[in-house]
Amino acid sequence: MLKDKILLITGGTGSFGGAVLNRFLHTDHFKEIRIFSRDEKKQDDMRNSYKDDRIKYFIGDVRDYNSVEYAMRNVDYVFHAAALKQVPSCEFFPMQAVKTNVEGTQNVIRSAALNKVNKVICLSTDKAAYPINAMGISKAMMEKVAVAEARNLINTTVCLTRYGNVMASRGSVIPLFLSQIERGEILTVTDPTMTRFLMSLDEAVELVLFAFEHGNPGDLFVNKAPAATIGDLAEAICQLKNINSEYKVIGTRHGEKLYETLCTREEMLKAEDMGDFYRIPADNRDLNYAKYFSEGKEIMPNVEDYNSHNTSRKDVEGIKKLLKKLDLF
Repeated sequence: MLKDKILLITGGTGSFGGAVLNRFLHTDHFKEIRIFSRDEKKQDDMRNSYKDDRIKYFIGDVRDYNSVEYAMRNVDYVFHAAALKQVPSCEFFPMQAVKTNVEGTQNVIRSAALNKVNKVICLSTDKAAYPINAMGISKAMMEKVAVAEARNLINTTVCLTRYGNVMASRGSVIPLFLSQIERGEILTVTDPTMTRFLMSLDEAVELVLFAFEHGNPGDLFVNKAPAATIGDLAEAICQLKNINSEYKVIGTRHGEKLYETLCTREEMLKAEDMGDFYRIPADNRDLNYAKYFSEGKEIMPNVEDYNSHNTSRKDVEGIKKLLKKLDLF
């Protein structure tokens, strides 16, 4: 089905884009994969690394509709991964997060609709559930924009994925710990009791592909994932590197939570369990609210949100097994 199709990946020079290329370039899926991003250095690095004529590179920014529209022509499918993702930088420059994560997403979806793209998968984050920081708030608004646009499209299906920390992705804590070890520095831990979901890049791609195959307009898909404390993660890395497992606690950064939520309680009330994934359908009620005042269904009070404190917890040995699957180890 995908053999003669064109795939566009926004933010394609990031960790997710590289994982998608690694997944598809050794198959006959997609006759062309377009990498859309604003960093020519990263594009040049990728060009020299892959040396594959099926990859086409487009310089542009999701904030600039015209550059998006040019890259979107004749595209069949879109993986929308372009975003500002660093919590502290978004805290200090929140409007930059809005321009990229919210307005940029609307540009991508509207350009896709204009060009009759078959399906758009938008990538979100656990920080969008019960958001407390600018990055999470902007991604929550991105999700709302995607669902709102999905309601009114005929030829283009828009759906979403939401996942937690991707292990070893650019700018994440595992590469930070490894660089500190290489420099002979003591590891810096924000809060050893803080928990985070653990997900590999391959699992992130699997989630997007599951949404790609099963998504209806406005659907949100979540991968069930284990979690670990940051203290146990630091301990596991030190053991794998055969070094002293001491670390320095530096306190939480701007806008950080003690634990992350992948599905809110309100979403879990309507979530469909699909094995390794949850599917949360869009709320497709219209603006005629009056008819819902007298009709509804009983809400089960014992439903909890799905978060990194109440999911399955990996101990140090379990974390080590996951880390050994990564190229970094």
